[in-house]
Amino acid sequence: MKPPIAPYAFIAPALLLLLAFGVLPVVVALLVSVTDLDLAGLADWANVGFVGLENYRELLADHGFWQALANTGIYAVFGVPAVVVASLAVALLLNRSENRFFRALRAFYFVPAVTAIVAVSLVWGYLYNTRFGLLNHLLSLVGLPPAQWLGDSVLVKFSVALVAVWRGTGLNIIIFLAALKGIPREYLEAAALDGASELRKITSIVLPLLRFAILFVTVTTVIAWLQLFDEPYVLTKGGPLGRSTSISLFLYQEGFAAGRFGYAGAGTLVLFLVIAGATLVQMRARRFDADH
Repeated sequence: MKPPIAPYAFIAPALLLLLAFGVLPVVVALLVSVTDLDLAGLADWANVGFVGLENYRELLADHGFWQALANTGIYAVFGVPAVVVASLAVALLLNRSENRFFRALRAFYFVPAVTAIVAVSLVWGYLYNTRFGLLNHLLSLVGLPPAQWLGDSVLVKFSVALVAVWRGTGLNIIIFLAALKGIPREYLEAAALDGASELRKITSIVLPLLRFAILFVTVTTVIAWLQLFDEPYVLTKGGPLGRSTSISLFLYQEGFAAGRFGYAGAGTLVLFLVIAGATLVQMRARRFDADH
């Protein structure tokens, strides 16, 4: 009996896209990372030389790389819990009713996810402006001095992360809302008849039934924050003095601004390993939780 062809035909386009935009770039980055490819090498491939692990040794000795990696870690530690908790909290509130007002609110909360980063940067740039920004105006109303939102070496990280949190909640809210719709109403009604409070229903019924959605959102959010690029690039260009440079922005600067494609390729492989390791840890933790 011949195996059915239809299932493979349906998944073939997705597999081709995965190979073209997922696997192939990793292979190309691996090949480029062991060469000294630069802008000149793009015009004359004969001048491209094999350097082995030299790019990796230089990368590990580069203070700018470690600073960008530390910045990315701070972004992720601050941003991932904030996005997951905020998205879940808003989804729980929006799920309480099905009237037109709440349906309009769902569309409103999704707007940041589909808004161009250039438009977002202009709006937040005005909010963060030191002289006439709204945030500093609010500080002046309570007698506080103006803050250097994008100029202070410590505050700039949280300022950039706040914009990323604002942009990252929209899609996750939709995911949580879809998961909430899958929870049988009978469970909540039975708990209400037993006198359970709203908080008890959320902690004892809703959250356990959302564990797979929470895992999915957490994994995808961690991956997104480890690749954070748009906000630091548009708002600060990595300044001041590299204090807001993410690892993706650092690789962009080395690869496209400085033209050091081999060096950037080595950094890309390191970032790939970091993301793969973080994802593996989360999946292992989920499997351990399921087994126990």
